[in-house]
Amino acid sequence: MRNGGAILEVRGLRKSFGGTEVLKGIDLAVAPQELVFIIGPSGAGKSTFLRCLNRLEEPTGGSIEVDGVDLLAAKTDINVMRRRIGMVFQAFNLYPHMTALGNVALALRKVLRLASDKADAIALAALHRVGLADKARAYPNELSGGQQQRVAIARAIALEPKIMLFDEPTSALDPELVGSVLAVMRDLQKSGMTMVVVSHEMRFAREAAHRVVFMEDGLVSDEGPPAQIFGPDASPRARAFLAGIAR
Repeated sequence: MRNGGAILEVRGLRKSFGGTEVLKGIDLAVAPQELVFIIGPSGAGKSTFLRCLNRLEEPTGGSIEVDGVDLLAAKTDINVMRRRIGMVFQAFNLYPHMTALGNVALALRKVLRLASDKADAIALAALHRVGLADKARAYPNELSGGQQQRVAIARAIALEPKIMLFDEPTSALDPELVGSVLAVMRDLQKSGMTMVVVSHEMRFAREAAHRVVFMEDGLVSDEGPPAQIFGPDASPRARAFLAGIAR
């Protein structure tokens, strides 16, 4: 973790589905403005871990603190906390009958209860940040997959979250569209956004991440700066995983 107190602190996080334990006691601290990249084989629990971080999945045990708030405490208003935890999924989840502007402005009107004109102004500024201000009046079926994902990112950042979670944000995109989404994520990093990213975009991890976490079988088995995880000092299992991807 970089210097400074953690904005996200996870201790002993466990999650079971029936008799199957998917997360087996994960500890992770993320500093403000840090980009943490999570890698690992399918079935390692990476997406489940992300979904626990904003309680889309309810953890079975352990603790999660975000911006000093105990996310699992009975008194915690999870809807308020989700405004501080932006999340972008593999699927874009845009409303097809609403324009790009309408999709981004919806939460501003419904969650923050902003007047329509103010919500639209903030939404347009968020679309500008992802390079889509000129597509504000376009409907999802008029946009490429990469543009739709950038609208989804704009929708998340419009609420001014403290931390952004990305769950395989480029895996549903054609290869030529991936770069536009990664460019937006890189810009968010440069602006100081704290980010936790699950992805197979290893080049992006090498170039942009402050820390890479390798998960396997529901546990963190290795972590460190990219030079360590992508180099000879990584654990044998991490090296084998990365060698398999390179083939």
